[in-house]
Amino acid sequence: MTKSDLFPGPSPEHWPKNHPPVRAGRIGVLLVNLGTPDATDFWSMRRYLRQFLSDPRVIEDNSLLWKLVFNGIILTTRPRAKGRDYDAIWNRERDESPLKTITRSQAEKLAAALGSARIVVDWAMRYGNPSIGSRIAALAEQGCERLLLVPLYPQYAAATTATVCDEAFRQLMTMRWQPTLRVAPPYHDDPVYIGAVAASLKDALAKLPFAPDVILVSFHGIPRDYFDKGDPYHCHCAKTARLLREALGYDENRLRMTFQSRFGRAEWLQPYTDKTVEALARSGVKNLAVITPGFAADCLETLEEIAVENADIFRRHGGRNFAAIPCLNDSEAGMTVIRHLVARELAGWV
Repeated sequence: MTKSDLFPGPSPEHWPKNHPPVRAGRIGVLLVNLGTPDATDFWSMRRYLRQFLSDPRVIEDNSLLWKLVFNGIILTTRPRAKGRDYDAIWNRERDESPLKTITRSQAEKLAAALGSARIVVDWAMRYGNPSIGSRIAALAEQGCERLLLVPLYPQYAAATTATVCDEAFRQLMTMRWQPTLRVAPPYHDDPVYIGAVAASLKDALAKLPFAPDVILVSFHGIPRDYFDKGDPYHCHCAKTARLLREALGYDENRLRMTFQSRFGRAEWLQPYTDKTVEALARSGVKNLAVITPGFAADCLETLEEIAVENADIFRRHGGRNFAAIPCLNDSEAGMTVIRHLVARELAGWV
């Protein structure tokens, strides 16, 4: 590193005495995923759920009734139930959730692939730790004057991509010397992403001991009201599903789009994954596979909700063989997508 990297602008001899050296001239890349509790006990889960469900981007209802339900019921009953779910998939070796393990690995593999001392790769969670604010501050301290924020959500939603940007700007508001910020756009229709998901699905199907009668493309849901207000998420999901059908040569009966993880009593985007799984089993479908291309890494919603809960629903109502197809994760295909997105968005900076 040269003197100009450590001392940008006026030379150090013109600075006030005892001024500490300042690093500069580097580029930060921050991968961000949704979040994770620090542990599966009641209080850890409660802290995580409070932060997550109190985000007005996630729950737009600000009524007194919601506040009473949230504080009086949800935060007293849901932490134990969700803690049990997390405990079933917990990475015991690292004492952390799989999402944290995978996101860290994605960042480490990206750093190795970029192979540049000028580019610093880090990772963060929107909810839980490591926080977005802490990692932006850490990148700035390492001399990152430019920052590429990469929300790992292929399909844009206000409750995912937008809230990552909100949190990043909240951190920037506290900083005297802000890094210049870029945000990677959603990549729901990117050919590299579509190709990676299609190839991953074909590879996984070839390894199954059965041939699925139907394949569900399950995306995380959002309230229907959010879509009605203008959120493009449903359109992005539908385009991803259509492009996957085209890449694989499947029709809408073979590859069906559904939405999972609904919360509360309001109507969410339909068709619902769990209801579709039940209906397929009742109609005589014996072999089912589910792919979740809206998730860049396996997490509670894929490893427990799909692979356990929905598999149980399918078998209880007459189905026989069920497969939850892994996300791209930090596989070669998954890293190809991330490297492609980052290289494209760093153009002009490197």
